[in-house]
Amino acid sequence: MSVVGKKEEQLNVEWIKWGRITWVNVEKPTPKEIEYLAKNYLFHPLDLEDCRSRIELPKIDEYENYLFLVLHFPVFSKEARVTTPSQVSIFIGEDYVVTVHSGDLKPLSKLFDDCQQNERAREDNMARSSGYLLYRILDRLVDYCFPIVNKIIANVEAVEDRLFSEVTRDTVQEISLLGRDIMAYRRIIRPQPAILKSLEEKDYPFLREDLDVYFGDIGDHIGKIIETLDEYKEVVEGLYKSNDSLFSHRTNDVMKMLTILGTILLPLLLVASLYGMNVPLPFEDSSLAFTVIILISFAISGGMLFYFRFKRWI
Repeated sequence: MSVVGKKEEQLNVEWIKWGRITWVNVEKPTPKEIEYLAKNYLFHPLDLEDCRSRIELPKIDEYENYLFLVLHFPVFSKEARVTTPSQVSIFIGEDYVVTVHSGDLKPLSKLFDDCQQNERAREDNMARSSGYLLYRILDRLVDYCFPIVNKIIANVEAVEDRLFSEVTRDTVQEISLLGRDIMAYRRIIRPQPAILKSLEEKDYPFLREDLDVYFGDIGDHIGKIIETLDEYKEVVEGLYKSNDSLFSHRTNDVMKMLTILGTILLPLLLVASLYGMNVPLPFEDSSLAFTVIILISFAISGGMLFYFRFKRWI
């Protein structure tokens, strides 16, 4: 059984051959790499053009001798604090798999490196068929989605705990960022089930192996991710509403206290204003006038406080 692993000179093209299966991996494709694929494989020119497109929608195209898949998988951007799509284009024929990607999908790069360096990994992933190798690639990429989902869940729960301890602008911003992140993730992952369902249900003769159970399992994982995202989308929407309610409630508390303070101070301001007028008033010639006025004012304010307390307004 022959084993060959090699990098094409001056090209970002590496390939591994195990038995009759060849895996060609192209990272960060340029026109030179696309030209290499055009010379060595009978791929449709539009498919090769799609490999360099950064905005190509996920799809599966069937040809006489090969399948062409475009898939997006999530990659979290720390700078933008949002999940962004990373595209992988896959050509699969009877005895080969060609993967074209930007290099930021770590599970795919790691799987290829493992197959290059480890004979056991080559045997596990490449000994059966090109279809089984495709399954192993997709399985790794889908499994990579779960840690990102778990991170989103942890962030939502942390913000939920903070929300009910204090309402701050930072909390509102965190909720907004989480909502944007979940929506971005859902946009990336939602087109994938249709592609996996096609792989599961349709018979492609050149794949040589019945893999519907395997692709169905990956489809179940994708479905679980979508359900989790939908659930936490509703949670984040609930946090928005809870934040608005808490903020309104605390604003009302502040306004109530300010109103009570203003009402209590009103008698003091009224008496002070009256005795500030240049007209004859009671007690103004008495030496105890100031004390009497202060006592009367505080008595009125104290009476108002007692009344507010009796009514349970404070």
